[in-house]
Amino acid sequence: MGLLGTTTAEQYYSLGQRFETTSAQATSGEYQLTVQELPLSIDSFIIEDDGLEVNQSNYSYNAATGLITFSSSLPAEDSVVQVSFIDRSLGDYRYIKFEDIINNFVYGYTGEGKVINKIKRSEVIFHAKRGIQEFAYDISKIEKIQELDVPPNLTLPMPQDYVKYTLLSWVDDAGIEHPIFPVNTLTSRPSQSVAQDEDGNYLFDSSEAITEITPSLTQGRFDSFSLNVFANNNNKDDYWLYTHYVSGEVFTDGSRYGLDPSRVNINGYFVIDEANGQFGFSSEMAGRTILLKYISDGLATDAEMKVSKLAEEALYKYIYHAIVSTKLGIPEYQIARAKKERRAAMRNAKLRLYNLSANEMINAFRGKSKIIK
Repeated sequence: MGLLGTTTAEQYYSLGQRFETTSAQATSGEYQLTVQELPLSIDSFIIEDDGLEVNQSNYSYNAATGLITFSSSLPAEDSVVQVSFIDRSLGDYRYIKFEDIINNFVYGYTGEGKVINKIKRSEVIFHAKRGIQEFAYDISKIEKIQELDVPPNLTLPMPQDYVKYTLLSWVDDAGIEHPIFPVNTLTSRPSQSVAQDEDGNYLFDSSEAITEITPSLTQGRFDSFSLNVFANNNNKDDYWLYTHYVSGEVFTDGSRYGLDPSRVNINGYFVIDEANGQFGFSSEMAGRTILLKYISDGLATDAEMKVSKLAEEALYKYIYHAIVSTKLGIPEYQIARAKKERRAAMRNAKLRLYNLSANEMINAFRGKSKIIK
């Protein structure tokens, strides 16, 4: 039996299902969805009748059977009813669902005469989730991208499912990204700025909690500093750059000697406030549109708990090794063999998902062959 189920090419590419209303449908008001993955609720789709959106109060939906039933304003015969799915993504065939991973592992690895005689399904689920987490960090990681505008307070919250950022960049009028670099080694956002009296004693409020200063002095100074000064992009008369280090007779205006390359950046900077889950930006970033690229753990929602088919075997090997290494009475040689198989499978999965293209490599190296005169 094929794996594509009942979803047709039109249903897949249009992200919905279209009906040309028959006389029976016009009488009963019933429309049966036949897509492979039925919508989870009535809020997962919208319905249009000959191009006009139908009010949700006019129909009901059975999520178990996929049956849509009109209770009023039934579509006329020969009218076109379009059911459009919301937030339905393309390309899901390349992934295997979490439920299928569990079922396949239980069928292939457990039972009489199998490598694992008896195991609780809940244990398989636990180790499978841990495997998906590890794979999301290192093997089959999916990079999420949020487009945001930096507000006047120069602070943005971390995404709800944020684990680690991969890149922050601002977007110019042409849609080109300009990387923003962190400066956590040079400044910080204090998680607590304590108010003190003139003798240095902590001050407390009426509830005997420590009184805090918001924003902190460090944060305030960072928010208002000059990017040009920080990047050593100073004026010709600067004492340190020109009087002592640069000869105006040899270098042109703007040349600098002894600068820190990690700070020479006109694209702005950001600092991470780990305790409060926020990103802070330098002053010139206010009002700019940025792209925040980050890694999740793959477990934030049920829809995310899936693994690329190129890494499917590696996840089975991961689960198997995790189970035998935590059970009593398993011979050491069997655990060692499972560990070796897990490593080999994970290495193969990483190579498969690396998606290295010879044509892309050749195109990149062409840029290295230019003759500089």
